[in-house]
Amino acid sequence: MNSAVIPNLSPLWDHDEPVQVGDHSLREEISFRRVLLEEDLDRLHNWQHQEHVIPYWQLNLPLPEYRRHLEGFLSTPHQTLCIGQLNGVPVSYFESYWAAHDRIGAYYEAEQDDQGVHLLIGPPAFVGRGYALPLLRALVRLQLRHPGTERIIAEPDARNSRMRHIFEKCGFRLVRELQLPEKRASLMILERSVFEKLYGTEG
Repeated sequence: MNSAVIPNLSPLWDHDEPVQVGDHSLREEISFRRVLLEEDLDRLHNWQHQEHVIPYWQLNLPLPEYRRHLEGFLSTPHQTLCIGQLNGVPVSYFESYWAAHDRIGAYYEAEQDDQGVHLLIGPPAFVGRGYALPLLRALVRLQLRHPGTERIIAEPDARNSRMRHIFEKCGFRLVRELQLPEKRASLMILERSVFEKLYGTEG
């Protein structure tokens, strides 16, 4: 990749309209939109304080401190912050990023078009109801619209067996565990060919 970082997922959001992605396993319509600071700050701050989120994200900060965190992340061009929606209702938060420009690039041999993903389901009412896999699958479809991307990277907390299982069902394979500054992580990789064999291509 050139030294000038192409904003991740930028072609999808030259406007502010949500991007819809179909998934046959749900009756609900999945869509993604960019995170907007003023619109989403309170929502994301609330999600980061949910019991199922705190152990793995560790961002249960006071609101002013979380605002500074979110402002910093929104200004970083190698990643795109997304809200995942079901029938227009915000239920999840995703970070999509160029792995070679992220800290994870120092922990494995990153290729220039590798992308990575972090995700959480926010409202407790949507946790454990089978939404995480279709939402992850839909976000991966967006990432694979970039023709150069052959691999998607994830590094969930090694303690989070539920999330690791969701990644595995999406086609990710465990490469190894690694120690990041704040957690023991499971480095997982999804290859385009594996995903398309499991779930087909768009269109």
